[in-house]
Amino acid sequence: MSDKATFDPFDPTGMMKSMRDKGMEAWAKAMTEMVGTDAYSEATGQMLDTWLKTSAPFRDMTQKLISQTLAEVNLPSREDVTRLAERFTNLEMRLDDLDAKFDECLKLLRERVGAE
Repeated sequence: MSDKATFDPFDPTGMMKSMRDKGMEAWAKAMTEMVGTDAYSEATGQMLDTWLKTSAPFRDMTQKLISQTLAEVNLPSREDVTRLAERFTNLEMRLDDLDAKFDECLKLLRERVGAE
């Protein structure tokens, strides 16, 4: 389909829309070609590496500040909640073990009472 077939002289924004669409297609093609290269991947990797290394002290400082603030207002930190969850999981496992042993004891008791 040609541009003349879709051109509407009564649509004042039609030409702008057409130019926008063609521009977007050109940018999309150029960006797709650029980000698909090894050089782009390496540059992005180096940039992310640098960002992670330089932001580590800030993240550590922020984490310490958050932990101190939570402690001051008597709220649990992520580590506190994780430790508590681990303890609950341990308790649940021990209760399951006790339940299994209790069931086994009941079974043995019933067998013994039934045998007499």
